[in-house]
Amino acid sequence: MILKNQVLERKDNKPIVWDAYFHKNSQKKPLVIFCHGYKGFKDWGAWHLVAQEFSKTYMFFVKFNFSHNGGTIDNPIDFPDLEAFAENNYSKELDDLDAVLNYFTSNNNNYSGEIDQSNIIIIGHSRGGGIAVIKASEDNRIGKLITWAGVCDFAKRTATVGDLEQWKKDGVKYVLNGRTKQQMPHNYQFYEDFEANQDRLNIEKAIKKITIPTLIIHGTSDTSVLYKEAENLHEWHTHSVLFPVKNADHVFNSKHPWEDDKLPQELQEVVSETVSFIKN
Repeated sequence: MILKNQVLERKDNKPIVWDAYFHKNSQKKPLVIFCHGYKGFKDWGAWHLVAQEFSKTYMFFVKFNFSHNGGTIDNPIDFPDLEAFAENNYSKELDDLDAVLNYFTSNNNNYSGEIDQSNIIIIGHSRGGGIAVIKASEDNRIGKLITWAGVCDFAKRTATVGDLEQWKKDGVKYVLNGRTKQQMPHNYQFYEDFEANQDRLNIEKAIKKITIPTLIIHGTSDTSVLYKEAENLHEWHTHSVLFPVKNADHVFNSKHPWEDDKLPQELQEVVSETVSFIKN
């Protein structure tokens, strides 16, 4: 069963658009929640095929758009709402993930009979990997943590730093989206939020507190988030499993749009390793 573009309404907060992929059979399944990365969205590239692969293994797979990722309810793909994008920050993404967790672990959702609330897995790609690490360090509902090309330090990301005086003076800075050619705005509040919450947003500190099973997957040819960042995460969480994907880039050799009906070999390897880790 595929549920597309469902809307999680929230009082005083922007709604969250989500998809779920699962076999409807009234048997409780592991809940897998996938967090996209910076300048990402739930419908990017081959994520729909990834979701189908998890569904085939009798998991309840959820992917969602962070509320301020630049998508809208009517158009969840790409970035029609740059005003929302400009107001995004790490704290909002953590709040969003909490809201998604709260919804799928409540008995108020229509699919509670399909979800094993005692078996929750968070997967985060790129920046979403950092969000997943921090959330897993704070929330004992999460039973397993998996990062795909995850970042190890928010303080060093281009979205967080860079010519702070000019950024503060202008109130906004822009980052070019090479694919859409949009100038993506970041309001200075992004940095202010990071400064105010530096202790909480310290990925190294967060992962050192984690005791749950953790899998770190990273492409050895990733030029966006270097493989060294995966080695750092692994070093800080000595009981984690580090799985290198040889010759894989930041998106495991997929792209957007993805027009093939099967995954690239490297992304299939990521999915297979992740499913095996969850089941074992």
